[in-house]
Amino acid sequence: MTATADPLDALPDDVAAAAFRRLVRHLRHRHDAENIDLMGLAGFCRNCLADWIREAGFDGDKAAAREVIHGMPMDEWKAQHQGEATPEQLARMEASLARNQGT
Repeated sequence: MTATADPLDALPDDVAAAAFRRLVRHLRHRHDAENIDLMGLAGFCRNCLADWIREAGFDGDKAAAREVIHGMPMDEWKAQHQGEATPEQLARMEASLARNQGT
């Protein structure tokens, strides 16, 4: 039995890169979608994207990667856009992260 190839792997790199940039710009625009809510719903957030670009070969450190994704230094972004997480948000995030095993 042969494994079916993932069509995502067939996307040309320039197409995938353009879609990634559009996603990041969309998240930069939608500050109302806080990282804690993204984590609770989808099990990833802007900081995850920063980690993923580092894993993919980005030369900068964690702070530089986060600045690329957030469009500004992390401390500045947090001061402008991040509220205090509620116990409910934290519980949703933990439950969502548990579903990430194997991804």
